[in-house]
Amino acid sequence: MNEDEDLQLEQAARETAELEAEQIRADVEDAKTDPAVQEEWIRQSNLMYGGLAAAGLVVVQPFLTASPLDLTATICVVAFAVAIPLLAALLVLNRQEAFRRQVTRSVLVSVAKAAAEGSAFVGLTAAFWHISTIAGITFLAVGIFAVGVHSAGYSKLEYDGKFRSRFPRTKPPTS
Repeated sequence: MNEDEDLQLEQAARETAELEAEQIRADVEDAKTDPAVQEEWIRQSNLMYGGLAAAGLVVVQPFLTASPLDLTATICVVAFAVAIPLLAALLVLNRQEAFRRQVTRSVLVSVAKAAAEGSAFVGLTAAFWHISTIAGITFLAVGIFAVGVHSAGYSKLEYDGKFRSRFPRTKPPTS
């Protein structure tokens, strides 16, 4: 009898989890089409891309006159040679997205975002590593931890059913 009850409880828990997962998937899809969410994504992207490009320009500047470059300095310079033009292009694209009040769904843009952000992170890590191995390792570890912190906080704010239910979105009327 206990085994049957345990199986029923386990099945009920699984069904509840599946329903919650489906609700989160629906919320994600709704968020992708919500103009207010898209505008916030554009604002956050502008801040990130501008900050990374500025940091790259500042970090690379001392290496312009240094010769020859050691391995970490070379990695830093090459990484920012990739990142800075992509970040500039993404900043200009963000202006167009803001004007159109929607984000692009281009695969090429998604690849460029990943390449720009990844290259900037590699460049900053190499710059810290160039200064001090301990600083480079620390930056790398804390950077990875920071991504987890942001992901956990973002997920909790955006997809916690209790929070979202207090602020229901109104859907435009369909004809």
